[in-house]
Amino acid sequence: MPDSDNKKRSNVLIVDDFYQNIRIVANILKRENYQMTFAQTGKSALECTKTKDFDLILMDIVLPNMDGYEVCKALKKNSETKDIPVIFLTGKTDMESILKGFEIGASDYVTKPFNESELLVRVKTHLKLKKARDIQNQLISEKENLISELQKALEEIRTLKGFIPICASCKKIRNDEDYWEQVDVYIQKHTEVKFSHGLCPGCAKKLYPGFYEKYKNKLSKD
Repeated sequence: MPDSDNKKRSNVLIVDDFYQNIRIVANILKRENYQMTFAQTGKSALECTKTKDFDLILMDIVLPNMDGYEVCKALKKNSETKDIPVIFLTGKTDMESILKGFEIGASDYVTKPFNESELLVRVKTHLKLKKARDIQNQLISEKENLISELQKALEEIRTLKGFIPICASCKKIRNDEDYWEQVDVYIQKHTEVKFSHGLCPGCAKKLYPGFYEKYKNKLSKD
């Protein structure tokens, strides 16, 4: 089904040193309403990728000065272009040439002369895979950014700053809702500190003098 006007049109780069081959491919793809850019050398293809974002590259292997293998290697080494799927358009049908293409990072190949149905199916398949990867990468990036923001917000929330009103007598703290609460309760709400409770020697002597006299040596050490 052709892309509707309200959706982003897929951007395809066609690279072949024979313009007649470019015309054949372009005529096959134009019914799908893709945006198409053309290049007749490997170097000009790389220049195109510096100014436009492509969703797919269809490229001949035999090119002047810089062949398709070299162009594909350069694309895969560049972080900006490494995820663009490359389909080789080739008259080479020997297994060695095909395997070499896959080894350097090509996604697929279509042999010349072109079978229209085969070319369209392969193009659509790799455009769908590219779109799925882009969505996945975007979701991962958004998730990482959200986690980073939440961690930063948590650090800010967990850090006590400024002046905190505290009673000079009972040592309770006045919270953000203007209520007085125990120091330990307040601190646990605003930090990651957890308290365990016991009695210091002074409080033990005051509250439990008999107990204190019996165990004062141990309490003093504690």
